[in-house]
Amino acid sequence: MTNHLNILNLPESERPYEKFLTRGEEALSDAELLSIILKTGTSQMTATEVATELLRKKQNNLLNLYDYSYEELLEFPGIGKVKAIQLKAVAELSKRIARTSRFQHIHMKNPASIADFYMEQMRHHKKEALIAAFFDAKCNFLGDAVISVGSTGYAYVSPKDIFRKALQQNASQIVILHNHPSGDPTPSMEDVEVTERLRCGAELLGLTLADHIIIGDNQFYSFYDNQLM
Repeated sequence: MTNHLNILNLPESERPYEKFLTRGEEALSDAELLSIILKTGTSQMTATEVATELLRKKQNNLLNLYDYSYEELLEFPGIGKVKAIQLKAVAELSKRIARTSRFQHIHMKNPASIADFYMEQMRHHKKEALIAAFFDAKCNFLGDAVISVGSTGYAYVSPKDIFRKALQQNASQIVILHNHPSGDPTPSMEDVEVTERLRCGAELLGLTLADHIIIGDNQFYSFYDNQLM
């Protein structure tokens, strides 16, 4: 049987490496880019075919790299421990690159800029997570802290942890963010109640809770924007 499964047996113009060198990275399909990371396939599939299978399921695109767990990746033919780690590392790098590029635009009085900064970090979480972002009196960003990671529908809110970290940062103002794994950022009654408790607690310490932003699937809800702060 003719072996057509190795990348080296493909026409030179169609090999991802050669295509990269002759036409540039933008000419490569998503599967071809992934095949460069994978390097090899199996005795039955080329690296590009393995990459195509990775993309075919779930969301049918590159967002699968966020969705697949390390264990799920190991279930694919040709994906061993090293390749699974490499793929998850690529996904994490993409989040950090997006976050770094947005850092210079973050501004406390612009909820959209804050939501944009945290969107890729938080929108893919399967569990609710709570992050506190800290700002000085002039609205300069001082840093952030992950306060808690909970279940698919709940993240424990610890005012003590939030305020302690704010004081450690010499912050004057706080923005809290949490995600809704459902993708819908509409606040629940509990979200509203927690926000009010945190606002009152911050005032007692001479701090300002400037906003509470809920991250959904590529959308967000700002308490500040909705005149709830």
